[in-house]
Amino acid sequence: MKFDVPRLPSLTDKKVVHLQCHIGTDTLSLSRLGASHVAGLDLSPASLLEARKLASATAGSGGEKLAFVEGDVYAAPELLGRGQWDVVFTGIGALGWLPDIKRWAETVCALLRPGGGELFIREGHPVLLAVGDTDPSKLVVEYPYFETAEPIVSEEPSTYVRLEMEGKTFEARKTVEWNHGLGEIVGALLGVGMRVTMLEEHRSVPWNALPGQMVSVGDGELLLQRWRSVGVALLTHDCRRVGAGDREGSIAAVVYSTGCQRIKMGGY
Repeated sequence: MKFDVPRLPSLTDKKVVHLQCHIGTDTLSLSRLGASHVAGLDLSPASLLEARKLASATAGSGGEKLAFVEGDVYAAPELLGRGQWDVVFTGIGALGWLPDIKRWAETVCALLRPGGGELFIREGHPVLLAVGDTDPSKLVVEYPYFETAEPIVSEEPSTYVRLEMEGKTFEARKTVEWNHGLGEIVGALLGVGMRVTMLEEHRSVPWNALPGQMVSVGDGELLLQRWRSVGVALLTHDCRRVGAGDREGSIAAVVYSTGCQRIKMGGY
């Protein structure tokens, strides 16, 4: 969250939704940044078990403002309430689990308060996510850049959760993901009446995205070592749902992270 703080909208006394919250560490950070209430939504009961433990352990220092709900992202408006939230937050590694980016944008818009509710996204750049890691001497596009009907399926012995260090192994190694192009993401948000107020593309990411090709630049961030001048690694967006009389808002400078505000339209 340290990277995001200068770019986040004010969270003071705001009601915040954290979609695909995993074990709730960023959810807790959102609470500590001043939110009045933060709801974390995730599909995994195991992840939410850990998130609730974290909330309990930090009661009195932000955890008391957290609530965690199990469910599909696309069901969020029904599970959490429509048009009631000031800010929707999505962190790195969330969009790749979703097959339909337009449906996701509709979900976000349905959650946000008309006339100023905001979305903030920080996500891996779709160009980076299309690059393979089989040959560390080359940058090769091996996976789809645009959203596809069929998922990208892979099988890996481990993930960023280093269970092998504890003498454990993964039983479920199959991963199913989708990439979404930058134009598809921004277009989906504009299509549901959001106004993009910030879009930034970054060269660094907080994980070793391409083993053997990344170099640390401090604060937990890494970038491509040999292609520093051309690498695009991270995306940040900020968007806003604005009132019916304010639809003419133009696209401003934006980060890949992503943030948006919702426009009040006839159907909302």
